[in-house]
Amino acid sequence: MKKNIAIVWGGYSSEKVISEKSAAGIYSFIDKEKYNVFKVKIDRTSWEAEARGCFYPVDKNNFSFTDSDNRHIRFDFAYITIHGTPGEDGTLQGYFDMLGIPYSNCGVLASALTFNKFICNSFLKNFGIEVANSILLRKDDTCQPDEVISRLGLPVFVKPNLGGSSFATTKVKESAQLETAVEEAFREAQEVIIESFLQGTEVTCGCLKTDKGMTVLPLTEVVTTNEFFDFDAKYNGQVEEITPARLSEETTLAIQQETERIYHLTGAKGIIRVDYILVGDRPVLLEVNTTPGMTATSFVPQQVNAAGLSMTNIITEIIETELVHFNPRQCYDNDNNK
Repeated sequence: MKKNIAIVWGGYSSEKVISEKSAAGIYSFIDKEKYNVFKVKIDRTSWEAEARGCFYPVDKNNFSFTDSDNRHIRFDFAYITIHGTPGEDGTLQGYFDMLGIPYSNCGVLASALTFNKFICNSFLKNFGIEVANSILLRKDDTCQPDEVISRLGLPVFVKPNLGGSSFATTKVKESAQLETAVEEAFREAQEVIIESFLQGTEVTCGCLKTDKGMTVLPLTEVVTTNEFFDFDAKYNGQVEEITPARLSEETTLAIQQETERIYHLTGAKGIIRVDYILVGDRPVLLEVNTTPGMTATSFVPQQVNAAGLSMTNIITEIIETELVHFNPRQCYDNDNNK
């Protein structure tokens, strides 16, 4: 009997529009001969499953729905493609753990860790992974431009600490711009990170692990004439994405090994993507993305294609690995409470 697969998209942040594109991409990749595939949209007002062009409310008690033919459909697996909360920060992962439903990406701890850019980079720095210098601001903190500049110099990047897709991200070149940039970032999230500027080549590397072993994908080089790899560069074509990246074999291997190490250190699962700035021949970590974009032209599908692999086969491997090995007791072991 075919398993019922939910592609879970939407979310509570501005990244919902990107999530919808990723959901369409994943739907196109999944093997419909092997699985029954449904899109499930989650937002603050409703959870809805789409089936044959109709929409049905999802029962949150067991992650199921009943269609117009009175068929009760309970999901066997969730492919989470929500960029931002609640799908990338561990919230949904905890929900699925409690229901005993396997899912595609990192667990609660790894998701929460990597979603918080400042905490994740600070954690990885302890293991010798190079990161940009940064300052974290919370809602009640006051931005002191002179202090920021004395510590980080100019220019700096100001961005939401909890978020992605370059929403509310500003490259600040002058002290007078700093407070406005911080205010804009606070409108997107409760925490703001200010990072030192690093001059170099931006590259990104996808990585996944299934029962067939670890696969580290070819690198993509990101070239844009914009000030940085901003929203327009990412989603409006103002960028050149070169896969494989134009790097030496030695540098490529070093970044791939660093990516595999980060996968292990964070306790990642499923597909992740790690972004770097290459300063000379030194890779400096930008961030770890546990829910990478999945449109046909996104980085990971590009890299999969460059590796001579198939997105359909990779997604099947991820689903089958989790269906076999998923164990929510690893996170919620009630025996400890006896």
